[in-house]
Amino acid sequence: MTSKSDKVQVSFRIDKDDKEKVMEIYNNLGMSLSTAFNVFVKRSILEGGFPFETRDPFYSKKNMNELAKRIAQAKNNPGEVHQLLDD
Repeated sequence: MTSKSDKVQVSFRIDKDDKEKVMEIYNNLGMSLSTAFNVFVKRSILEGGFPFETRDPFYSKKNMNELAKRIAQAKNNPGEVHQLLDD
């Protein structure tokens, strides 16, 4: 168990509105922002990184498959070529 003398203070800045929103969420769960942050830290240690997915959903397998399908369709059916207005 960690003694009070082993604890250090961490300070960071977040958007005021984000803080209010997240504090309401954690208060409804019966914990403070400090406790929630400590849970995040402990879980990060257990996971060896973020305790949740941090990838951009644009690059999901489903989306990449859909993009590949649409690119193939565009190559197979190029549509009409129009003269540019500047020409």
